[in-house]
Amino acid sequence: MDPEPRLDWRHRSEYIRSRSARRPGDIDIEPAWADEAFADADALVDSPDPASKSGKTDRLVGYSVTARMVVVVIYLRDELVGVNAWKANETQTRRYWEDQR
Repeated sequence: MDPEPRLDWRHRSEYIRSRSARRPGDIDIEPAWADEAFADADALVDSPDPASKSGKTDRLVGYSVTARMVVVVIYLRDELVGVNAWKANETQTRRYWEDQR
């Protein structure tokens, strides 16, 4: 059995772990949580990410079992490099759970 897919967070792990320092009230995200969301077979993917200027990133909305929350993950599609991650907002969370029905 193949291991769960993981993103390369070498350059951005501290960035997502310190989200609350830049955005008070936000939750700091552990790279392992983002990887769980990325590995979620039921994740929703927008390819390319609607906010992408380069068109090289995808936006994934998936569930992290460890964090017990829906997480948004932005990653470089071709290199599988993690760029950003945050707790999904109410709309994203509702869309994720509605799609599970």
